Amino acid sequence: MDRLEIKKGIYFVGAVDWDVRSFHGYSTNRGATYNAYLIVDEKIALIDTVKAPFAEELLRRVREIVDPAKVDYLVSNHVEMDHSGAIPQVMEAMPNAVIVTSAPSGLKGLKAHYGDKYQYMGVKAGDSLKLGSRSLNFVATPMLHWPDNMVTYCPEEKLLFSNDAFGQHFSSNLHFDDQVDLAVVLQEAKKYYANILMPYGVQTQKALQIVKGLELDMIAPSHGVIWRSHIQDIMAAYDEFSNGETNEEAVVVYDSMWHSTEKMARAILEGFTRAGVSAKLFDLKVNHISDIMTDVLKAKYIAVGSPTLNNNMMPTVASFLCYMKGLAPKNRKFLAFGSYGWGGQSIPQIRESLQGMGFEEIMEPVKLTYIPTEEQLLYIEEKIAENMG
Repeated sequence: MDRLEIKKGIYFVGAVDWDVRSFHGYSTNRGATYNAYLIVDEKIALIDTVKAPFAEELLRRVREIVDPAKVDYLVSNHVEMDHSGAIPQVMEAMPNAVIVTSAPSGLKGLKAHYGDKYQYMGVKAGDSLKLGSRSLNFVATPMLHWPDNMVTYCPEEKLLFSNDAFGQHFSSNLHFDDQVDLAVVLQEAKKYYANILMPYGVQTQKALQIVKGLELDMIAPSHGVIWRSHIQDIMAAYDEFSNGETNEEAVVVYDSMWHSTEKMARAILEGFTRAGVSAKLFDLKVNHISDIMTDVLKAKYIAVGSPTLNNNMMPTVASFLCYMKGLAPKNRKFLAFGSYGWGGQSIPQIRESLQGMGFEEIMEPVKLTYIPTEEQLLYIEEKIAENMG
């Protein structure tokens, strides 16, 4: 197993999960990494662990560098188990290590997961830990995206261990931003933000202001590539992701049984096009909700359509609306639409759901019975264009 020394005496000791394809309903089509880092100084510190099944991979990497029993500190930036799951196995190999985590939330969370048999050290914003020639400064970042979250900064190396911030679910045997396709990584960073951090834009902006005040040569997140050549690119991207502003973009999301709602969706797309609004069409039968949310992140307009099935909207549409509600996009405008045979209950249900998210209605819902005519479809196009003008 190759050693990866990211800076002199600082090593990547994490794991690559090539095969994972889902993370809490978020499709991870490019796999994931669980990044952990070992700092070898007068005192030795491990920054985070990995998901439990990859504990032995982490320990093999550590053993190539030092005897795990010599590790003095295990810094846990985040309690969630893709970061901390290996703690029980790792602590068996590192019995002398003190677990350093945020107080009080990190202490509470780790003890709830793994018990209080370990030696813990709670830290708060502004606390520092001396390792020798290097020190670790702790910065609290609560609700990015759990209450316990913090980041760890090594000022002597100008290195930020950024936890979930600036991460991506992206697997590669190469671990730096300048070794992979930057456009792909930035898109995966956008998807990661949209599906995990979107509800916490205010907290992200606050954290960004802190990060912008640090001298940085490198950002080492908990997932994906390490940033060393494109730090300004990912910082600018995060500023855009989290600033609360939307673009003149639309997403049209639907499911359809016999193509009638699909025809309406295409007419709505053409209406946005007539109005000069960039728009994308998403059939829920073939598009994953997490990919759709990547475009919802900056889109001002959201049109959602469903036929009526058993007095309800299609389950795929209900799932999308539930997922989007949890991610809490703000300052959006919406349209509910759909075809139906006799009841038509799905369209008011969609409308109610989107109103409940605080969205503003573009126009009255569009409801058509059975198969829409060419004249009706043209009318939809014209009404959309008119309401965008």
